[in-house]
Amino acid sequence: MTAAALTACEPSVGPAPSASGTGVPPTPAATPAGTSPESTPTAIPSASPEPANPSATAPAPSSPAASAPGPQHSLTDPASPWVVVNKHRPLSPAAFIPPDLVQPAVRLAVSGEAALLNSTTAAAAERMFAAAATAGVVMTLASGYRSFVTQTSTYNGYVATRGQAEADTASARPGFSEHQTGWSFDIGDGGGACSFQPCFAEQPAAVWAKANAHRFGFIVRYPWMYHETTGYYYESWHLRFIGVEAAGDMAARGVPTLEEYFGLESAPAYL
Repeated sequence: MTAAALTACEPSVGPAPSASGTGVPPTPAATPAGTSPESTPTAIPSASPEPANPSATAPAPSSPAASAPGPQHSLTDPASPWVVVNKHRPLSPAAFIPPDLVQPAVRLAVSGEAALLNSTTAAAAERMFAAAATAGVVMTLASGYRSFVTQTSTYNGYVATRGQAEADTASARPGFSEHQTGWSFDIGDGGGACSFQPCFAEQPAAVWAKANAHRFGFIVRYPWMYHETTGYYYESWHLRFIGVEAAGDMAARGVPTLEEYFGLESAPAYL
């Protein structure tokens, strides 16, 4: 890969993942506790400045998703649960704002916009968090929605201090963050240990989510050892809603990434 893969929720990136299953550098000390490094709360505009792209893109005929159970959805419309956002596939419109942002009734480790999800994801998260609690696992919402304004400010800060090449290894470019869709969020463990760090993979919340999240429509979006496909190192905390049928199908077939599931090209670096 010609450019280093970055982490979707981390401000910096280190060496490639090791055999221990941890390929993400630790969070800098300046990061406030309980918040994702790219999730500084900002005011949320009342409406998106551009209409969402209504066009649908069906899964490639040769992809596993072509015969997935349940209804088919667009891969390009940011309001679709199947939208794929990566370094080759920016959001359209770039400044998309989910029209139905709500704060889920779950344990929060953040406030402001970072505590919001779209209504469908929020409802599924409530069911998942409740099931985890019944199993004795305390899960927190560590970073949810992230606006285009927030991502622009964060990314530009890295460019100003490190230059664009290094910034691209530390922060998603504006309009390329999955958090902006409202379909994804980061979890924390109730004990507060290892948030946004490699060791989070061993915490009860991460272990439980990896085994059970598909039952509620979620996948671990950036799995271990697939950074050359997704463009991001392993993030055991980053969950993405795609629906119970598709998430269950991916789990049953052992398909690790959305790129493979939908028959899309790998996106290790920006075009």
